[in-house]
Amino acid sequence: MTVFHFFNCAILTFGPHAVYYSATPLSEYDTLGTSIKTAVVYLATALVKLICLATFLKVSESDSFDPYQEILKALIGFIDVAGLYFALTQLTHRNISQNHKFQAVGLGWAFADSVLHRLAPLWVGARGLEFTWEYILQGLEANANLVLSISLAALGSLMWLRKNKPKTLIPIIYLCAGIVATMPSITSYLRRGLGWHLPKVVGFELFTSLVMAFISWQLFAVCQRPSV
Repeated sequence: MTVFHFFNCAILTFGPHAVYYSATPLSEYDTLGTSIKTAVVYLATALVKLICLATFLKVSESDSFDPYQEILKALIGFIDVAGLYFALTQLTHRNISQNHKFQAVGLGWAFADSVLHRLAPLWVGARGLEFTWEYILQGLEANANLVLSISLAALGSLMWLRKNKPKTLIPIIYLCAGIVATMPSITSYLRRGLGWHLPKVVGFELFTSLVMAFISWQLFAVCQRPSV
């Protein structure tokens, strides 16, 4: 039963990444190399973030919400944006369109995040003798992160690669990218500042990811139209 629970949680956590790759044109255009290179960039970015967090943040003795610490975490979190910028603009990609490029980058980014932050807790905890919903919720959280990562990559593609986008949409694109980039700090505030439990936070993440995906899709579609 414990092994069955582990595999269920693992499929819920990592399965959507494989499904997204195989069910979209990404597999037809052989973008796996782009996703793998992006995952390597994510690991390097995570290492830089870890060094910055260890250098500038103090160890808190309580689990209470500290605005100063959270603002500092949010600023350090923008290192992720720099990593995505590098993955979108500096990595050598095969002859794939901008549409497929941001999807491959977002997919590789989200998969690396799930492996780094969820694989070890899943392996240790989901094989326990007692059933718990925590790892199922973590799997759902990984799905929300997948959608948010692809949305942020789409917005980054519009910011850095799309030159002829309508000027009226530029503030909206940057605002949406800022919201997605600061989602870890937002969820931290919900958990520690407002005392939300994990199911409520995951529900918020799922809802927000769908809203941001819809907005990003609409923005991308508008910017794809030829200017008159």
